[in-house]
Amino acid sequence: MKYLFGASGHAKVVLDIIESKNINIEGVFDDNKKDECFQGLPFLGKLESGNQALNQGEFIIAIGNNKIRKEIVNNTNVKYFSACHNNSFISRFSKIEEGTVVMNNATINSGAKIGSHCIINTAAVIEHDCVIEDFSHISPNATLTGNVKVGEGTHIGAGAIVIPNITIGKWCVIGAGAVVLENIPDNSVVVGNPARIIKKV
Repeated sequence: MKYLFGASGHAKVVLDIIESKNINIEGVFDDNKKDECFQGLPFLGKLESGNQALNQGEFIIAIGNNKIRKEIVNNTNVKYFSACHNNSFISRFSKIEEGTVVMNNATINSGAKIGSHCIINTAAVIEHDCVIEDFSHISPNATLTGNVKVGEGTHIGAGAIVIPNITIGKWCVIGAGAVVLENIPDNSVVVGNPARIIKKV
């Protein structure tokens, strides 16, 4: 049995991906239950110890916030599954770890390695030999050209471009439309073309 954790707008898209693959979801766990159901699925309350689903089911964290996904994984001992849209292209020579979501029209090319609990959003391009570490989010239409390294928890904004052989550190924020031409250290916020560091987080 499979379950969602989270009931946000992002979760709606994740659910569409899962259902497009004819996978049934039993219900939704969420810490902030607001309605009786989510997209026709029953709310099952908080994911707490003692719940049978912890041992019997598989989960996907349908929450866009990178830090929250990591907190859930660190505090919950469950099995996870990944969801890749049928219209995405994923090279058989790439690797995707558990809990990751790959959305409609995304491309993951040969030699790319995608960590666990990442989001590869709509029409994002991950070129050959890129490495995306755990809990990162590559936003819609972002392009990582060849051999780009992205550290844990980093968010790359919509339409951003990263040239080949660049390393971006952990827990960075790359602004929408930024063009990254040089390495970015950990905990940096960068914007613009060419991208420049505007603050540390």
